[in-house]
Amino acid sequence: MPKSPRPKKKRDTGQYKSLAERAYHQIEEMIVTLQLEPGTVLSEQQLAEELSVGRSPVREAIQRLGYENLVVVLPRRGILVSDINLRSHRKLLLVRREVERLMVRLACNAATDEQIAGFRKFAEDFKCHAKDHDVRGFVRTDAAFNELLAESVDNEFTRNAVQLTRGLSRRFWFKFYRVADLQKCASLHAVLAKAIAERNADGAGRALDRLIDYMEEFTRTVLDMH
Repeated sequence: MPKSPRPKKKRDTGQYKSLAERAYHQIEEMIVTLQLEPGTVLSEQQLAEELSVGRSPVREAIQRLGYENLVVVLPRRGILVSDINLRSHRKLLLVRREVERLMVRLACNAATDEQIAGFRKFAEDFKCHAKDHDVRGFVRTDAAFNELLAESVDNEFTRNAVQLTRGLSRRFWFKFYRVADLQKCASLHAVLAKAIAERNADGAGRALDRLIDYMEEFTRTVLDMH
């Protein structure tokens, strides 16, 4: 099997609870940022060596990525990074709008004080990414923000539903971000994070709608180009 590209920069791994979680986040970021491009054949052994973990954590990570439609397992062909489906992305945004609208409302009510502090920090981080036009920083912060949002609602059904859209959405954005407005996108995320930090459920709902409106506009632009 072809070797997987070596990650350009690994994330801080101290925050993860297990080796499988660490492997998942590292491989997921490699896929989202196209270090592992669609159609790439993945080798569990090669990934294990590059991430300095055993094959079992990598296998668990691959299973999770398969559930999220970022990889596919094909008989006699192995594990492949999934293709980017332009047409289905608009359907994905419909799901995101409805599920995340519920999630931000729940987060405003259920988040702990520690989680609220996390949302406040993310609001500032998103502002910095907007100012600095930091694409990779934005992608990483967005992933961490999404995880905090899922944790704060304490509802496994919403978490499972939205998890199916997260990586695909971020990869789509990273693939075509050159025709996007990074400053606007990061700023909209900052407004959303700030509203949650203020426990402003109505404001968070409006901020979420504005963010998804922008993502739909961005998606239409990409589709028109193709």
